[in-house]
Amino acid sequence: MNNLKSPPHKTEIAAMEPFEGLGLESVFVVSDERQAGIARAELMRAEVVGFDTESKPTFRKGQKSEGPHVFQFATVEKAFIFHSHITASQEAIIELLVSSQLTKIGFDLKGDLHQIAQRFGVRPSSIIDLGRSFKQLGYRNTIGATSAVAMLFQRRLHKSKSITTSNWAAQQLSERQLLYAANDAYAAIQVFHALRQMDA
Repeated sequence: MNNLKSPPHKTEIAAMEPFEGLGLESVFVVSDERQAGIARAELMRAEVVGFDTESKPTFRKGQKSEGPHVFQFATVEKAFIFHSHITASQEAIIELLVSSQLTKIGFDLKGDLHQIAQRFGVRPSSIIDLGRSFKQLGYRNTIGATSAVAMLFQRRLHKSKSITTSNWAAQQLSERQLLYAANDAYAAIQVFHALRQMDA
């Protein structure tokens, strides 16, 4: 890992070419039990997937989040977006979360895992937090998705604050929300594979 540079400065990242993530044609929104079954089977076959969640933000002190509202799982080819309010897909979500046969890769997942435990009463298994992986490589500061993508691919992962703080509890997400959610998970799986190649 000696060929990994220190995290680039924000101004350096801003000057990089955009990270080429998934397009809408590769993002699948799970809306019923049949689609949930198809998504679950495809994700389980992948064995290792990028993972993240999104929650409607809270703006008042003491206000408790009711998230996660969105779960996203990505392979190297596509992403599946699950809404937690769709009862028909909740069983598939929980099976994916607790499966020890499916390794779920993400960044800074501590808060996500806490919310999952609070809302669904389950403890996800086979989780790899890439932030922790970078710490084990000797990085003192927390390395998030943006820094990791910049270091490994010399690309800028666009993270819009307006989308980050948008209403993730909406019954139907906007195209921008879908792309944001999908590529959070997609970036994680790409970073994971890049790290493994450098280790080989």
